[in-house]
Amino acid sequence: MVAVSDVTTAAETPAPLRPAHAGPAFALAAGAAVAVLTHTGTSGWDVVVALAAGALVWVAAIDFETRLLPNRIVLPATGVVLAASLLLGPHGFLEHALSALLAGGFLFAAAAIRPGDLGMGDAKLAMLLGALLGTEVLTALVIGFCLVAAAGLVLLAVDGRAALKRHLPLGPFLAAGALATLLLG
Repeated sequence: MVAVSDVTTAAETPAPLRPAHAGPAFALAAGAAVAVLTHTGTSGWDVVVALAAGALVWVAAIDFETRLLPNRIVLPATGVVLAASLLLGPHGFLEHALSALLAGGFLFAAAAIRPGDLGMGDAKLAMLLGALLGTEVLTALVIGFCLVAAAGLVLLAVDGRAALKRHLPLGPFLAAGALATLLLG
């Protein structure tokens, strides 16, 4: 017999810190960090951006497998990026802080309106993207939403009406939008 105290709900279970297939996810995260670093340069801020890019790939892999974005990664990463912005480029800190608040607030409002369609983890991830990208977060969000829409259309074409009942994790698409913004901008 299972005691009531032994039963945990999904809300009580924390998101994992690593995806089940950690090897490939780690390789992708490291590759993203190296790609961003070689594209941007080697200043202190560029190193922060490269490490954040690796973290984005890491949380995207977790979200893809579990549909959860771990607060234990996303929130500290946001704090570190904002602190680095303050220390390494105080003139741009206000832009990054406001972008984090606005991007996170935008998705927070959307998640509050449609809680079954969008999660609070996505709002927190948008906050990280704003802290990292500053005003370029808008570009990343547009790219991410276009990518998830394209994936939805492909699923609809392949699976027909059955695809309408599927839910896609938004985190990997937002992370892809951020990486594209970093590499193209």
